Amino acid sequence: MNEPGIQSLMDQETLDERVRAGDTPEWVAAHWRSFQEGLLGERNGSPFPCFFGAESVGKGEPLYTAVPSMSDANALLTLRDRILEYLEVYEDHAERASLVTFFKPPERSLPEREYHDALWHVLQTLHLHDPEPWPSDIPTDPDDPYWEFCLGGEPMFPTCRAPFYDDRRSRYCPIGLEITFQPRALFERLNVTADTDTGQHAREVIQNRLEEYDGVCPHADLGDWGVEGDREWPQYMLSSDDEQAPSECPITVTREHPKPAARVP
Repeated sequence: MNEPGIQSLMDQETLDERVRAGDTPEWVAAHWRSFQEGLLGERNGSPFPCFFGAESVGKGEPLYTAVPSMSDANALLTLRDRILEYLEVYEDHAERASLVTFFKPPERSLPEREYHDALWHVLQTLHLHDPEPWPSDIPTDPDDPYWEFCLGGEPMFPTCRAPFYDDRRSRYCPIGLEITFQPRALFERLNVTADTDTGQHAREVIQNRLEEYDGVCPHADLGDWGVEGDREWPQYMLSSDDEQAPSECPITVTREHPKPAARVP
């Protein structure tokens, strides 16, 4: 951890020091400033809705990496390696150590549809090059309420911020794509899964803050893992324009790993 280069796994102190010293590209520095302002600032007199995330950033708990492309094979395979490294160390690093990934922005402004495409290309590539089998207790069908993305044998919740959110500013990043990976084990360790009283209370607080912060009703796709009628995958990148968002989950999942013959398209 904290090896030289933006594609290393960095703790928050190291990332901040490198940005202040000018040792990162400007797009990484811009991402970091935007992320800090979004998580630690207020909007409409309300703090960032996810108080767990805001408190975590305030205490310097997350881990970070930067990805110089949303499509380049080497960049995405390096991201896979960083996620696997993160899974090995996060429990010892901090109680709420999520992995925040900053992607280099595209050279042109992209419509919402292309950001959805980019997200699922990233996740499909990670899956194709996963060194571990898909967990036996997680369905492979994204239309199952118990489905969620997995890597390295670990179920996790990737959530995105992107430039196309005009109203839902809690999901807005003016720089480019940003994905935060949070293992399910992290939520279980904090006792904030949907089947606990603590988890239900946390969701009520976050929903109320969402409406105040965004100034609009919480998104209809927000739900809980394992609840009939709710689906995990649309929550990774909430739609702003339904016509530009996928109507079916655009990932193909198989249990057989590793896939040594797989190649990034």
